[in-house]
Amino acid sequence: MIDRTELWTVVILLGIGSFFLRFVFLGVIGDRALPEWVLRHLRYTAVAVLPALVAPLVLWPAANGGEVEPARLTAAIVTIAVGVLTKHTFAAIAAGALTLAAMLTLLY
Repeated sequence: MIDRTELWTVVILLGIGSFFLRFVFLGVIGDRALPEWVLRHLRYTAVAVLPALVAPLVLWPAANGGEVEPARLTAAIVTIAVGVLTKHTFAAIAAGALTLAAMLTLLY
């Protein structure tokens, strides 16, 4: 168990660090135009966040003790395939959710 003082010190320091990261963009350079190369790279930030959050849940799910599970892997493959073919985010999410539910029902 972590000491209460140590926990709150870490929480406060992470909050301060998070504030300053945002302040650099919003407070310091918020009223200036960013270079084109920065804007080009910032466009991909949102696209990279979701896979970064989902990939560990597919490849090393805590529900299975870190073992790859066929249901989650199949749902991820279907989600990617539907997303690439239809270019529709909600269709990909729905297809993946339905595939996961069906695979969990069939396998377990």
